[in-house]
Amino acid sequence: MDSLFLCPVCGKALDRQETGYRCPGGHSFDKAAAGYVHLLPANKKHAKDPGDDKGMAAARNRFLSGGWYAPLRDRLAELALRYTPDRCVVLDAGCGEGYYTAGVYAALKKAGKQVKLAGVDLSKHALKKAAKREKDGEFAVASVYGLPVADRCVHLLLNCFSPLALEEFLRVLRPGGVYFYVVPGARHLWELKEVLYDDPYPNTEKLTPYPGLTYQEVAEVDEVLRLPDQQTISDLFQMTPYFWKTPKRGAERLAALDGLEVTASFRIHVFRKDG
Repeated sequence: MDSLFLCPVCGKALDRQETGYRCPGGHSFDKAAAGYVHLLPANKKHAKDPGDDKGMAAARNRFLSGGWYAPLRDRLAELALRYTPDRCVVLDAGCGEGYYTAGVYAALKKAGKQVKLAGVDLSKHALKKAAKREKDGEFAVASVYGLPVADRCVHLLLNCFSPLALEEFLRVLRPGGVYFYVVPGARHLWELKEVLYDDPYPNTEKLTPYPGLTYQEVAEVDEVLRLPDQQTISDLFQMTPYFWKTPKRGAERLAALDGLEVTASFRIHVFRKDG
C-alpha cells in the first residue's frame, strides 16, 4: 500500500504493510501495537523519551477530548474545506494526540473529498492516542525539522503550537499549497496566567511574513471556558509551557482552585506557498 512516508535511512518511498513499512533498499520499520511507526533516526534523537511524556500526553488527551478547544478544531476544519482541492494530502506537523488532525480529516471526508492524511510528532505517548483516534491516517515518530515526506506533495500543512520549521515546510508543500499556523492570541489563558504569576503580560500578536509564503488571512478564535474542577484545570496547565517555568507559589495557588473561567484565544495564520 502506498505511504506518504519516506525511509529515514535512504529517502526512498516506503511501502505501507499491515505490520510495518519497508523500502526498496531493504530497510524496514515495524508498526507499534498502537498503530504508529518510529521514523526518527537515532542520531536525531536528542532525548531518551522525546516530546510530551506519558502524563502530559494523557492530560492533553483528556482536556481536548472534553471538547474545550472544539471551536479551534471546527475553525480549522472550516478553513481546510475552503482551501483544499477535492483530492488532497494533509500533513499535521506536530500532531500530538491527533485531535485537530482527526477533526480536519473528518470534515474533509464528510464533504466528499479524497484525502491522504499523515501526522508526525516526537512523542510516542501522544502518537499512541493519535493512531487510535484516526485509524485511516499514518502517524510517525519524527521531527518537524526532518520530515519523512517527499518534496512538494502536501496540499495542507497544519502546525498547531508546534515549532516553525520553515525550510522543511516549504520543501514538502506543493506550489499553491496552504499552511495553517496556529499561535496564541494576546490574552490566551490570561486568567490562568494571573493565578500563576504576580506580573503576567499578554502575548505579542504580529504579522510575520515568510519568504516563499503569501498571507491569505488570519482567522481569530476567541472563547471563554468555564473549567468546572481541579482535574480539568490541571490538565490545561500541563498542556502549556507554563508547566515548566511557573514559580512554586503560583502552582500552589492554581492547585487550590476548584474552578476557573479562562479565555482561550487563538490566531490561525493562513499562508499559501508561492509558485
